[in-house]
Parts: sequence; structure tokens; C-alpha cells
Amino acid sequence: MFRHTTLRYATLALLLAAALFQAFSAEYFGLEILTEILILAILVLALDMVAGFGGMVSLCHGALMGIGAYGYAMMSTHAGLAPPLAMAGAVALTGVVSWAIGAICARSHGIYFIMATLAFGQMAYSWIFDAPVFGGDDGLGGISRLDLTGLGIDLTDSRSFALFCLAVLGAVYGAAVLILRSGLGRSLCGVMHNEQRMRALGLTVWRVKADVFGLSGMIAGLAGVLAAQHIMYISPGLLGWTVSGEALVVVILGGLGTLVGPLVGAAAFVLLKHEVSALTSYWHLVVGLVLIAVVMSRANGIFGWVEARWGDRLDCRLTEATRKTKSEEALTDA
Repeated sequence: MFRHTTLRYATLALLLAAALFQAFSAEYFGLEILTEILILAILVLALDMVAGFGGMVSLCHGALMGIGAYGYAMMSTHAGLAPPLAMAGAVALTGVVSWAIGAICARSHGIYFIMATLAFGQMAYSWIFDAPVFGGDDGLGGISRLDLTGLGIDLTDSRSFALFCLAVLGAVYGAAVLILRSGLGRSLCGVMHNEQRMRALGLTVWRVKADVFGLSGMIAGLAGVLAAQHIMYISPGLLGWTVSGEALVVVILGGLGTLVGPLVGAAAFVLLKHEVSALTSYWHLVVGLVLIAVVMSRANGIFGWVEARWGDRLDCRLTEATRKTKSEEALTDA
């Protein structure tokens, strides 16, 4: 079951402080990078829920993100729905599609689950690419952002939109924690560790997997909605398997099954990509070498490496300090 530790709280506080500092101090280009990190962080949180806590390594979350983006674009520009309704509709649509994928793939495991989700992702990509109604290879433009001028917030401003994405990421993280701490989340962890035992206890295993996969897909769809509003243009490339692959790389790079680690991985990946790509076009090679180093170190990503070395030590020190304080208070009272 997921739990917070002192190190995880400290890392979250540090990431929040860094994001707020960047949001209020950076110029246009820095704000665009921050927004890219925040949207990617929402996507990898969705993936970590199913891969890190359910053992369901998915290669269709990029496609789910694309479905959310296209759903929002079609509902807001073609159907004429107001952006809030279009956002809700796109997230709900992605949730239904992802639940169906989770239900179909629930009885497969390991490489078979990976390939099945990859197949679903490629099917979605091919359909969007070939359908004229979605703009084909040209994509769709003219996508509007959410209108919050009634609250005094102008989301057409890059700074305001970055802060809005940060608020959404905070809400998504809180929702993910609640899901993983609920009965559904505990059942998912039980299924990952011993599926046969959970089935013997009377649990409907496929339903648990499908429900969590559906919730994860809704979060991925929300990331797609924000991506569409950010660029105000979308293309079929958003549904490509490479997007899902990059998301999986980010989760592994940050720390699988930690929730906090993927946030660290998203920031590290985007910053590394932009910094290295300014020096060479072979930035994927550098990212690959970093990922290989992380895997060969046998650490659970960057955050997992830090947590293994300092997390337990920090918790022990705080526990010892608390015990000492209580002992001194007891002696004083006596």
C-alpha cells in the first residue's frame, strides 16, 4: 500500500517550491518548459498507478492521452460545447475507453499485457491518422483554452496557464493517493503480489484491474486535454507508441511505484532533453545512457536511489528525536 514518508514529503515540498519559483521568475521559454514538465508529470502519474502498483506495464497511455486531446478538440471546436463541458466529456470518454482496454487485457500478464496495450494504442493511432474528420496527418488547430476570466484568471497568459497546470497536477496527485489508499488500491496491490490468493479470497480480479486502469486512463485523458490547450494544436503523433515509451522511461527513471519518483523523473527528463538537445541532436542517446546507468545500479530510479540511502536513516532520526522529546516531557511532568 502507498504511504508517505518524511523524505517523500520533503521531495514534494522541494518540487513545489522549484515549480513556483520557476513560474514566477521565468520568461516565456522557461514557462513553456515548466508547463511541459507538469503535463508530462500528470501522464506518468497515471502510468505509475497501473504499472508501479498493479504490475500492468502499459504501452497505450500515450494513445489514451491523445484520445483525451482529440476528444476535447472535437467537442469544443466541432460540437460547440463550452470548454468545461468539453473537458469533462473528453476525460469521461477516455475513462470509458481505458476501462474497456483494461477489462480486455486483465487476464494477460507480463509481455502479453504490454503487447496487447501496444496493439490498442497503435489501433487508435491508425484510426485517428486515417480518419478525415480528425484532420488526418494535418491534425487539428484552433483549440481554445479554458475561460476563467470570470475568476480574474487569463489562461491565455503563459504564466497563468503554467500555474493552472500546477494546480491540476496537485489535485491529480491527491486523487491518486486517495485511490491507492482506498480499498480498490489495496486490492490492486494484493493482486500484483499474489493474484491467485486474491482470487481465492473471492475478489473479482479482472474488475479491479479494469477499474484502476479506467481511473488511470481518465488522468491520462486530462493530461491530453491540457496538452491540447497548451499547444492549441494536436496531431496523430500524440497517440504514437513513442509517447507511451517515453512515459515509461520517465517512470523508470524517477522510481516505479513511488508516485513521487515519476514527478522527479518528469522534471529530469524534460530538462535533460532540452539541455542536451541544445548541444547535440543525439539527445536520445544521452537519455538512454542515463537510463541504462540507473537500471544497472539496481536502484529504483533516481528517487528510489535517494530513498534507499537516506529515507530510512531520516525516518529513524526523526523517530528517535520524537521519542527523546516525549521522554523529556514525561520526566518534566513527573
